[in-house]
Amino acid sequence: MAGKPDKQTCPCGKGIYDVCCGRFISGATVPETAEQLMRSRYTAFSLREEAYLRSTWHPDTLPDEPITAESDVKWIGLDVIKHKHLKDNDRDTDEATVEFVARFKVGGRAHRLHEVSSFVRQPDAAGVARWYYVDGAFPDDE
Repeated sequence: MAGKPDKQTCPCGKGIYDVCCGRFISGATVPETAEQLMRSRYTAFSLREEAYLRSTWHPDTLPDEPITAESDVKWIGLDVIKHKHLKDNDRDTDEATVEFVARFKVGGRAHRLHEVSSFVRQPDAAGVARWYYVDGAFPDDE
């Protein structure tokens, strides 16, 4: 792991690491919303927490290759645009989307990733309901 922030600002920008995404990455708590999972996954990308990223990726779409192999990527900021819990007859379903823009640098050059991620909530092997990242789409930036 590339240096845990401890009591510093969480890489996702929402709070102090230990009480923000750190509690999810450590396994102490399960994210209650797709947005919390997305934020913790962004933080895990920035800290190169491969095990957490793999454990929160839906097994049907999980890639075989390493997720954090790109060693020269530096994640520098996250903006959540919209979190939408999908509904059926005004009731929440076990599906959600999170639209975000993540900023990063490669070789000192700034880039941005604008994505609408899809998530699903289902029981894990122990029967605990968890959110999983399924896939993402890249909206046209106009």
